[in-house]
Order: sequence, then C-alpha cells, then structure tokens
Amino acid sequence: MFKKIVNYCKTCFDELAHKTTWPTRAELTHSAMVVLSASLIIALVVFVMDSAFRFVMSSVYPN
Repeated sequence: MFKKIVNYCKTCFDELAHKTTWPTRAELTHSAMVVLSASLIIALVVFVMDSAFRFVMSSVYPN
C-alpha cells in the first residue's frame, strides 16, 4: 500500500515538473489583466443595473 502511494507521488511530481507547460510571465500578466478588466466591467454593469432598479423601485414604492 505504501509503495503505491510513493509511486503515485513520484508520477505526479514527474508530470508537474517535466510534462506540464507553464505560462510565461508575459502570458500570465496578460491573462490577469484580461480577468481584471472583465471583472471591473461586470461590476460596473451590475452597479448600473442595481442603481436603475433602485430608482424604479423608489418611484413605484415611495417612502
């Protein structure tokens, strides 16, 4: 049983160290900027929709 676990760990390490293609720093930075930009745009859209909904609801149900 212990031998199977050790063999599994060695195989995992070999795959991560030698067979996996890691992104370059430039690719990683570009991807992070795309995700950040998309997140900000989505947050802005949600904020605008929330503000519009709040305005409509305050018009329908005044305090």
